[in-house]
Amino acid sequence: MAERLLVTALKGGRKTKILTLNGKRITKMPSTLEKLPNLKTLDLQNNSISKVCPELRTLTQLTLLNLGNNHLQEVPEEIKYLTSLKNLHLFGNRICRIAPGVLNGLHRLIMLNLNDNRLMSLPQEIGRLRSLTYLSLNRNNLTVIPKELCSLEHLSELHLNYNQIVYIPEEIKFLKNLQQLFLVRNNIEELPEEICHLEKLRVLDIAGNVIQIFPTGFQNLRLREFYCEGNPLFLKRPFLAVQPKDLWTLREIAARFVLSLLEENDPLITNAIESYPEVKDKLSKAKKCSICRKPFLSEWLECVYFVAPSKNWKISRNLNLIPVQTSVCSYQCFDQRDPDVFGIAQE
Repeated sequence: MAERLLVTALKGGRKTKILTLNGKRITKMPSTLEKLPNLKTLDLQNNSISKVCPELRTLTQLTLLNLGNNHLQEVPEEIKYLTSLKNLHLFGNRICRIAPGVLNGLHRLIMLNLNDNRLMSLPQEIGRLRSLTYLSLNRNNLTVIPKELCSLEHLSELHLNYNQIVYIPEEIKFLKNLQQLFLVRNNIEELPEEICHLEKLRVLDIAGNVIQIFPTGFQNLRLREFYCEGNPLFLKRPFLAVQPKDLWTLREIAARFVLSLLEENDPLITNAIESYPEVKDKLSKAKKCSICRKPFLSEWLECVYFVAPSKNWKISRNLNLIPVQTSVCSYQCFDQRDPDVFGIAQE
């Protein structure tokens, strides 16, 4: 059957636009593909192909390539020559690496599916897929999201379920067009504050991680769907605790003093700080107290306040309150807090 379909396609020659050899028990990609220079769609999924043929690089008009459910061990170099490619399916293989430079030529690629493979990392070149709108990497062995991925300004869907990701880079704020983010069953302990900058985000699924609290402003996201079951979220169970006195280090006292002068645009400090770039960089990471709004550097009280999820959100069952992070600069300010703000204690 596979040979008959291939012969039919070859008879069409330059007129052949689509070739489907799905589930034909093919073990070797046919080298005669070079005789189909105007091919637009090549479907070879559900076979036993372990290596692509060199002739694949001649299919420069190809817009869809499906090699899903085969035996590939890498994203092959030949793919970089498919400069018209828009949709690439490589799910269900044994891919553990992406050949160097393979992503450089795929400037028109809009959809990439690498689900169910063995990738442990992504190359920096992932950031060169400038037209990409859909990226799916479910069920791999990824531990980090490379910063370069966050430069994909047209990306609208990102699927990273069932990996081993520990944290989300703050550069995620640059995914301005991201609408759907799936991070189910990873090892993520916290979400960065920068996720709150994703104004177009509508679906967020972080079920099955180890998140306890959400960043300040999280409740203002304009989500339509939010799922977080299976996370050890902080619960609202208040009790009285002994409150110690404030005791800051000299470093923190000095930092707060300088930060306050910088806020006042003190000319002496403003000019002097330029001569100390390392100090300037550290001070740039200062936060502000949610009570007095004064800046602090590295010593504060981690607090939580509980907000009801938006009525416009479709949410996880039994999610009545969302624990949101807030920072207080001192016990003095803590005494002036809103009644819905609590300190954090471990049971």
